[in-house]
Amino acid sequence: MTDWMNEALRLAEKAAAEDEVPVGAVVVHGDRIVGRGYNQRETRQSPMAHAEILAIDEASRNLGTWRLVGATLFVTLEPCPMCLAALQQARIDAVVYGASDPKGGAISLGYLLHEDLRTNHRFAARFEPSHECGEILTKFFRQKRQGSTQT
Repeated sequence: MTDWMNEALRLAEKAAAEDEVPVGAVVVHGDRIVGRGYNQRETRQSPMAHAEILAIDEASRNLGTWRLVGATLFVTLEPCPMCLAALQQARIDAVVYGASDPKGGAISLGYLLHEDLRTNHRFAARFEPSHECGEILTKFFRQKRQGSTQT
């Protein structure tokens, strides 16, 4: 697992500690992280507060542009359709994800916006399986299920 994905995993752990679905993301431009994010939907009470959206937003502020040309996003979980569209809008060069999401991931569901020839920007999407990225989600939801069955 790359150092970039390790940092995204660290952010996912922070989300879990805050009782958020443990997803973390970093935007890398050149050889440095320019944006970080982790899920904060419960904390912010916002359906938009996905790790990817927050990382894109911070990267745009830090770079002084919404066009993230030359940047790669590393995220612990496959982006949902909203996040994949945000990456397309941000003109990202690539996304790398460590765990697939068969029920909510845009690519798994067949929403291949990142390679749709009808759009004005396409980018690479790579699944680089990581046991750690999948395990943190499995552990989080197992604990949630156990907590909901206890009285």
